[in-house]
Amino acid sequence: MDYEIFNLGDVALQSGVTLPNAFLAYKTYGQLNEKKDNVIVYPTAFGDQHVQNEWLIGNGMALDPRDYFIIVPNLLGNGLSSSPSNTPPPFDRAHFPQVTIYDNVKFQHRLVTEAFGIEKIALVVGWSMGGIQAFQWGASYPDMVERIAPFAGVAKTWPQTYVVLEGMKAALMAAVRLAPHQLSELTAADMRAVGRVYAGWGLSQAFYREELYRELGFDALTDFVAGFWEDSFMQMDPHNVLAMLWTGQHADISANPTYNGDFDKALRSIRALACVMPGSTDLFCPADDNEYEAKRIPNAVFKPIASIWGHFAGRGINRADNEWIDDNLKRLLALRKNG
Repeated sequence: MDYEIFNLGDVALQSGVTLPNAFLAYKTYGQLNEKKDNVIVYPTAFGDQHVQNEWLIGNGMALDPRDYFIIVPNLLGNGLSSSPSNTPPPFDRAHFPQVTIYDNVKFQHRLVTEAFGIEKIALVVGWSMGGIQAFQWGASYPDMVERIAPFAGVAKTWPQTYVVLEGMKAALMAAVRLAPHQLSELTAADMRAVGRVYAGWGLSQAFYREELYRELGFDALTDFVAGFWEDSFMQMDPHNVLAMLWTGQHADISANPTYNGDFDKALRSIRALACVMPGSTDLFCPADDNEYEAKRIPNAVFKPIASIWGHFAGRGINRADNEWIDDNLKRLLALRKNG
């Protein structure tokens, strides 16, 4: 096991349900300095675990473990933190309660403060649903978070993104003929269709037109859809996916008692220096939505990743996109609030 567990105990979720014996799986990189001011929090995205974040961590990079103490907390529902696949009855499989982004960040805050005694975070960074968590950190703990850098992630699930996630969910529901009482019968094989649904959203039209899948070792489009999209989704537990889909569909940094649904107020309340980096051709989390958000965050810059890799411009696959993200993170970390 290459990660650690932080036991949360019995936690009250936003839904009103108490999840017993909840826990966060996390991994750290680097050392916490004496002042405890070299902290970077880097939450995971939908379907990802901490290892999928490691492409952005390394010597000489912005997230350099020689300089920073990097904490990667795993999203609830991802199979490592409390999830349908590892929770005993009565909350196992299809019975896992609804968990929000707000819940996730509240538990991550407990990890950071209770396990490490940290009071200031230099940066919260993340891709996709990890980006939503970065926004949520900034809104939930504005005095604690000095910088945020969401890339290919939005501050709430806008209607377009909701519809894409609904299509993914529908593929699973079709496998049990829309019968909720049969959800526990779902298997990994039922994830095949989910991968095919997402294949048209994760990458741009230009990516497919220019056959960039050849750079990933696939000679034909059909091979790419099967070998890349189907395969990656079939490795996920369907109940974990349904739990994360719910989390994603209901993400909104203002959906909590602090902001009571006032989205613009939540954005204005983020005091962190922010570098918002959408993918310029992202069909899933469009750059326009991020532009709206960045305009309302007092200390934000809007830096689209000029790429035809769509949502996956933030996935750590394409070198030029990786360098763009890393360079902007280096610039952000060099900035001081009044400098």
